[in-house]
Amino acid sequence: MTTQRTEPARNADERTMLEGWLDYHRATLALKCEGLTDEQLRTAAVAPSELSLMGLVRHMAEVERSWFRRVFAGEDAGPIYYGEADPDGEFHPGEADTWKDAYETWQAEIAASRRSAAGHSLDELSRSRHHSHSEPCSLRWIHTHMIEEYARHNGHADLIREAIDGATGE
Repeated sequence: MTTQRTEPARNADERTMLEGWLDYHRATLALKCEGLTDEQLRTAAVAPSELSLMGLVRHMAEVERSWFRRVFAGEDAGPIYYGEADPDGEFHPGEADTWKDAYETWQAEIAASRRSAAGHSLDELSRSRHHSHSEPCSLRWIHTHMIEEYARHNGHADLIREAIDGATGE
């Protein structure tokens, strides 16, 4: 798999710009994971943190699912990786967990996010509320939050990848 990352348009309407930056950051996380083994992707390489690249991808699958499907679309979409026994389960991939499965799940959630947002105005309010917010939020807010979420975790991914094999760069 070779990830293609396209820089967002510099002169576009708001929706195109937001979706472009979100896709850019999604592709950045995929690039940080390319060329590594399942074992390396499960490695928490920056002590004392438990973060691994596979854990970040699994987390972002959960985040996509939460904001676009549960909050915006109001779907009853349960968790993928976490539960009562392990509230941070997405960050704890085991030896049986593979990159192929994590990547496919993440991509499926990205596709579901796009479907949930398609045809809706950026001003449209969510059908549900996030557990940490008292009010519905606009689709614009969700896009902006998702860009922030990916950008923050891509910074983590930079450090983890460098600790694993020395690879650096955007």
